[in-house]
Amino acid sequence: MTAHKSTPPSRRTWLQGAVVAPVLLLTGPQIAWGASILAVRVWPAEAYTRITIESDQPLVGTQFSMDNPPRLVIDVDGLELNSQLRELVGKVGNDNPQIARVRLGQNRPGRVRMVFDLKQASRPQVFSLAPASPYQHRLVFDLYPDQAPAETPPPKAVPNDPPAPTDAPAMTTTPPGSMDRLFVITIDPGHGGEDPGARGPSGLLEKDVVLAIGHQLARQINTRPGLRAVLTRDGDYFVPLHERVNKARQVKSDLFISLHADAYFTAKARGASVFALSESGATSTAARWMARRENASDTIGGINVAATDAQVLRTLIDMSTTAQIKNSLKLGTELLGHLGHIGRLHKNRVEQAGFAVLKAPDIPSVLVETAFISNPEEESHLRHPAYQQKLVRALMSGILRYVADHAPAPRQGLI
Repeated sequence: MTAHKSTPPSRRTWLQGAVVAPVLLLTGPQIAWGASILAVRVWPAEAYTRITIESDQPLVGTQFSMDNPPRLVIDVDGLELNSQLRELVGKVGNDNPQIARVRLGQNRPGRVRMVFDLKQASRPQVFSLAPASPYQHRLVFDLYPDQAPAETPPPKAVPNDPPAPTDAPAMTTTPPGSMDRLFVITIDPGHGGEDPGARGPSGLLEKDVVLAIGHQLARQINTRPGLRAVLTRDGDYFVPLHERVNKARQVKSDLFISLHADAYFTAKARGASVFALSESGATSTAARWMARRENASDTIGGINVAATDAQVLRTLIDMSTTAQIKNSLKLGTELLGHLGHIGRLHKNRVEQAGFAVLKAPDIPSVLVETAFISNPEEESHLRHPAYQQKLVRALMSGILRYVADHAPAPRQGLI
């Protein structure tokens, strides 16, 4: 393979030429000669594909891109090609949106070369992550399509299920006062990809449970005239917290509902909870503890801080309005009341804390802890589709009650 000569820096220089970029700058005794590979993971998604190599020591290497055809080449020092690393080849399926195939070779003793044959020009981001439970050192490759869409595409259509029975008033027409547009509800299944969320005693993962519930809830919402559901993720991949908020704002959502099934330090904790943002401190020690856990999602899932607009992150931390919190509490109260009809509540009122994912200033936003997956009995309930359907019916009832009382003001909708 022949690389292009380097050219003066520009927006596409490093993509079109063989421009070498450091993955992790380590020198002397820091270099991980003889690192052991613990796992290789691939997370394909429409927006980007993530590849993660987990090792017991930091990895050091270089990357460069080539075109005609497009390829990403990564040389990693401190590695010997072994069967565990070769698993990467089989983990890239034919349906991967970005990668056609992967080739591995021992470039020289102590250096492995990985060549990613791409289906289209890519904007790769390669970065390292320090150990964060449950992971050790990770080397991450995020492959984004080079040509980002000019504007956010309309949400994917979610197949409709028959309307679920609810104890809320039937809505056979669009909500009052909203005939000119849809009422958009963003459903946010928490965690995903590298971030599994909480794990139940028998191994059930939070990210899997809430994705299943999120899909069901979105389908039910879309059976109602005048309502439209949008999912922040529709598969098993990681979405940073600030990007979940951005997705909701891009489609001008009227509501944002983040779904979770958390763990607590004692298996005795049980019951559903609903949280809204707090203007000051948390309303309880448990609320503060759970917010801290959920806000660690970016650390566990692996956010590329160097490529993230720091100003955006700072703004999200500070964004909140009294009106947003007031309406969030109203929405949370409706949801909590209906969740109490199907099972035990952890607290009989909406709690508040500084959840980063609830910080859209113009969208009523709540975080629903459907149950404690750390409780063996509640983990068993969450595993069964019948109980998931009960949760969906309860959430749907609360949503419809809120929508009936809070018709949206006319506007030019995106959807």
